[in-house]
Amino acid sequence: MSELEKNHYDESEIQVLEGLEAVRKRPGMYIGTTSSRGLHHLVYEIVDNSIDEALAGYCDKITVTLNYDNSVTVEDNGRGIPAGIHPKEGIPTPEVVYTILHAGGKFGGGGYKIAGGLHGVGASVVNALSLWVELEDHYEGKKYTERFERGAVARKFVCEGESPEKPHGVKVTFKPDPEIFEETVFDFEVLQNRMREQSFLNAGIKIILIDNRGNEPVENEFCYEGGIKSFVSYLTETRHNDAIHSDVIYMRGEKDSSIAEIAMQYNEGYNECVMTFANNMNTVEGGTHETGFKSGLTRVINDYARKSGILKDSDKNLSGEDVREGLCAIVSVKLENAQFESQTKAKLGNSEIRTLVENTVNAKLAEYFEENPNTAKVIVEKSLSASRAREAARKAREATRRKGLLEGSSLPGKLADCQEKDAELTELYLVEGDSAGGSAKQGRNSKFQAILPLRGKVLNVEKTRLDKVYSNASLIPIIQALGCGIGEEFDISKLRYGKIIIMADADVDGSHIRILLLTFLFRHMRQLIDEGHVYLAQPPLYKVYKKGSKQGSEKYAFSDAERDRYITELAGGGSTQNIEADRYKGLGEMDADQLWETTMDPATRTILRVTAEDAIACDEMFSLLMGDKVEPRRVFIEQNAKLAENLDL
Repeated sequence: MSELEKNHYDESEIQVLEGLEAVRKRPGMYIGTTSSRGLHHLVYEIVDNSIDEALAGYCDKITVTLNYDNSVTVEDNGRGIPAGIHPKEGIPTPEVVYTILHAGGKFGGGGYKIAGGLHGVGASVVNALSLWVELEDHYEGKKYTERFERGAVARKFVCEGESPEKPHGVKVTFKPDPEIFEETVFDFEVLQNRMREQSFLNAGIKIILIDNRGNEPVENEFCYEGGIKSFVSYLTETRHNDAIHSDVIYMRGEKDSSIAEIAMQYNEGYNECVMTFANNMNTVEGGTHETGFKSGLTRVINDYARKSGILKDSDKNLSGEDVREGLCAIVSVKLENAQFESQTKAKLGNSEIRTLVENTVNAKLAEYFEENPNTAKVIVEKSLSASRAREAARKAREATRRKGLLEGSSLPGKLADCQEKDAELTELYLVEGDSAGGSAKQGRNSKFQAILPLRGKVLNVEKTRLDKVYSNASLIPIIQALGCGIGEEFDISKLRYGKIIIMADADVDGSHIRILLLTFLFRHMRQLIDEGHVYLAQPPLYKVYKKGSKQGSEKYAFSDAERDRYITELAGGGSTQNIEADRYKGLGEMDADQLWETTMDPATRTILRVTAEDAIACDEMFSLLMGDKVEPRRVFIEQNAKLAENLDL
């Protein structure tokens, strides 16, 4: 075949994917990923359809059941799907919903004024990505059924007669397709967190989650009449910080068909937790509703502080950062025609929602402060304390700068930098101890790998404010090396290394160092984690070798099971008397070549990317493990100790 023939490109090369074939060909376009996260997204889509019925006022109970064969059943008591022949498609309407993209009650016609999910493609996408789907549609007193396999009709839509036991509602059972998903086993905890969240956001709706896969069924029921007020109380409790005022402040505003709800409470902690939702979708990147909330909050607190004389004429206004220290808040808006700035619905773009939320906060919070002056004073004093700490942090930062420690040209003395200047190609190893740091410097590829030995004990930033960070000898070198600043000065475009790899011993002390560093990065450089720059090195636990064998024939094991397998392989079916399995007590025991081969060589190493997909769970865990409260940590250790009983530490 000639080069011209091989490169020939005409109309026949343009591929048209019919129906749900496009979804199976490119599932990531519809659910983001085929990993475990995408797997669970299938459940969310079907539940979202039931939630939409609830928002429309026709459903108050949703049951999600994990079946023994790892299929999932979602059942609601909504209206059901209209069962007649669709006037345009000429097939039963439920079949339209489950086999045709962009078909549903969310595209006008008054089916749903407010809806979340994938805007009408949710049911059909789940169908396309499932091995099979069984549909029971209970509509106007009659029961209808249909079965699909990999998106196609396998058993036609039929009416099975009267349905007196269940006159209305939908029951869907589906099994994810192993050809599509990397993992097909659902995580009960992940689903539990999502169902709890949806219950908080939709006051009074009962969501039941049942797991029938074990020896004994597990059932959890979620129903919160307090709605997002209960959500705030739950978040404050799980962060183990005491509230500084007893009641959760609640505000609600409406304009036309849009609704804004805000609930907030301050606690003794230093970190803010503001979560935003639009039509029950967690807008993790915020948007106009978050902007409106923050703007209104800052204005109201400053106005009250000046009106009450707490802030004097000569005092500067409190900043947004000041008034949000220790704040836990939920901002939930429901609106028609929600406009999102990305396909993942991470950021809301409707400009009118900013006005609605800001006006609601301006009016309702000012009114609350007038009626509750003691609470208002406590909140303002908290903000003033944060302002003084921010000023102390500024002075500490300037003092550090005067010493030349934070200038762009200043790099820590112990840093062994790399030659490559393109940040996307470089790696910075944060290494526990000078001994391991020395081996890493000798064993690295200096073209793209930089080494920074950690100095002294890393500060636990969960228990301190930012001013202490600038005077901490263990953290300043890290800030210098990364080059992107921290806190309000953080600028990810100045990051000097594409990968930040934490390399610590595989023991208790090493684990402690890792969690301290992750706490620092999560609290002060969160974007590094969100954008996938942070990794954990995985050094081996054992070196397995045959006595008297030549160097280079040894094997490195990263678990006890792998160690045992290598022992068997090297023994060749004979006695193991000549086989040794040395346990590494630390990175410093490895010479430079061993460290390179096992832990640093991109061709052979294993590194784990640190992610924070569930920000709520991450925030809770850092507060639990690293916060001031000892009792919750003790309970956690007692409950989970058995999971660590076989660890070789």
